[in-house]
Amino acid sequence: MWRADGYETDRASASAYGERSPDAATATAMQILQGIAVSPGIAIGEARIITSEGYRIRRRRIAAGAVDSQLERLGNAFAAVADDLERQRSRVAAQMGERYAAIFAAHAQILADPTLRVEVESLVRDQCWTADYAVHSTLSRYAGILRQVGGDHLAERASDLQEIELSLLQWLNGEPRSFSSRQTSPAVVLGRDLTPGEAANLDRKFTLAFAIEMGSAGGHAAIVAQGLEIPAVVGVGPFLGNVSDGDLVIVDGDQGQLILDPDDATLSTYRVAQENRRLLIRHRDELSDLPAQTTDGVPLQILANIEFPLEAESCRSRGADGIGLYRTEFLYLSDADEPDEEGQFRAYSAVVTAMEGRPVTIRTLDLGADKMGRGPRTAEEPNPSLGLRSIRLSLRHPTGFLRQMRAILRASALGAVQLMFPMITTISELRRAKALLADAMEDLTEQGLPFDRQLPVGMMVETPASVVLIERFLREVDFVSIGTNDLIQYTLAVDRANLDVSDLYSATDPAVLRLIMNTVQAANASAVPVSLCGQMSGSAVYCMLLIGMGLRSLSVPSLAIPEIKQVCRKVSRAQCEAVARNALAMDNAREVEIYLREEFKKAAPELVAPTQV
Repeated sequence: MWRADGYETDRASASAYGERSPDAATATAMQILQGIAVSPGIAIGEARIITSEGYRIRRRRIAAGAVDSQLERLGNAFAAVADDLERQRSRVAAQMGERYAAIFAAHAQILADPTLRVEVESLVRDQCWTADYAVHSTLSRYAGILRQVGGDHLAERASDLQEIELSLLQWLNGEPRSFSSRQTSPAVVLGRDLTPGEAANLDRKFTLAFAIEMGSAGGHAAIVAQGLEIPAVVGVGPFLGNVSDGDLVIVDGDQGQLILDPDDATLSTYRVAQENRRLLIRHRDELSDLPAQTTDGVPLQILANIEFPLEAESCRSRGADGIGLYRTEFLYLSDADEPDEEGQFRAYSAVVTAMEGRPVTIRTLDLGADKMGRGPRTAEEPNPSLGLRSIRLSLRHPTGFLRQMRAILRASALGAVQLMFPMITTISELRRAKALLADAMEDLTEQGLPFDRQLPVGMMVETPASVVLIERFLREVDFVSIGTNDLIQYTLAVDRANLDVSDLYSATDPAVLRLIMNTVQAANASAVPVSLCGQMSGSAVYCMLLIGMGLRSLSVPSLAIPEIKQVCRKVSRAQCEAVARNALAMDNAREVEIYLREEFKKAAPELVAPTQV
């Protein structure tokens, strides 16, 4: 893999990139490597290793008379890469939808940044550096700054810059970017990293799964894996030195594990797990038509989380009772300009129409100023999670906020729409947001545009502050949804993207469970509908606990619907309440986690994925 951390890189130094040297000793014992689970499923197959070679970048100046020719090379490279990105964007949009094509659109935006272009050209024109070195120096410097600032999102942007740099260098050296996985038979793809182009070009016919050394849960490779619906594990760390093409490997996308050279017992265990999953998928259509209810008849509502309109159809086919969380951020991240009202209305309407009368909960913008990338910034936020983000950002920019709420209101005329505000921490925030919503309603009334005048309005419960004041909030909203991802982060003061403390980030921490329980009990006592979303809701292991705590509505990833529904139909309310009582009496997250997995194993053994082998 090409490197951007120095002035020179060589194709030959395989060991520096974790690649296997010809004389490297072959691993003879099974290795279980832990990474990040980003797309569920289990794959067993031969390894197919993908590597990207790099270039030697020398600090070399040119004669003044050669500047024009270097600038011409540079211009041709920028134009060629831009054309290539547009071709990839169009192809991926046609095959997989705009969600995945947005990755290439984001790269095109970076490439078209006039500041970037001017800085690269000035190194050639004013300092007489070669075009190659100007590209490398500028983009690697930007990438280095982003990595130093830290944070999962900025690390992904640094990877974007590295990807663009490599594409430009390949064109400058007369080697247009091409991807070939050498796939002629089904295999598990392994690599140091996968660029968006490489991930999108994976042949579903031959790609059983993939695992890479780098990457994060929100990275491009993870997004594409979910779109392809193939098992994937990222962020495994260096492992390529211990595996060769053709070696037998296992990718466990449920537990986030890559297993090299599995022994017979492990193979047998995972083959059973594969068969169980196949049976679950086979019965998916049957389950989709059946209600989610416990064995003693307690009805449950299984909703879906989505980010893109095209996901609505798969949610409906999997038996979702509606959309419990429609994230609207993609509209703001997939274009250089803030989306207009008509564009938003079309996106929201597509989902509402596709759900054919089922409820659709649309959450207003939940981004930080660090991710928006628009407007003047005085300084980088030292801690974006605690800064100008989510409802705070929307209230700071009421014009854009009103635009989004008008679009949501207009879509409400087409079906059962609910509007939800994210990360509400104070009563005044909620009231200000509702006041702006009233203004939007008044605007549409004056224009004679239809909307649901009884539109249900709710809020996310994502901070300890909102739980402490939950009784007051419940008097002002029509429903609440517990967002476990942020609730865990803010309760435990843990940045889950920080590897030094990520082991402390746990959905089963007793403090987190008590906050969830308090919210559910208060909502039920006030007869206000309460749901739960986030990664916790999508794990079948936690299903009994959540039902036992009194939750009757869960919003889960589309792929998780069949498993969640199957667990619901195999347990009774009494069983679940006993599980909740026992879990809430325990002292630490690990004890709770082990207990819940044991209870899950008893209740639904056919759904259990191997965790220790």
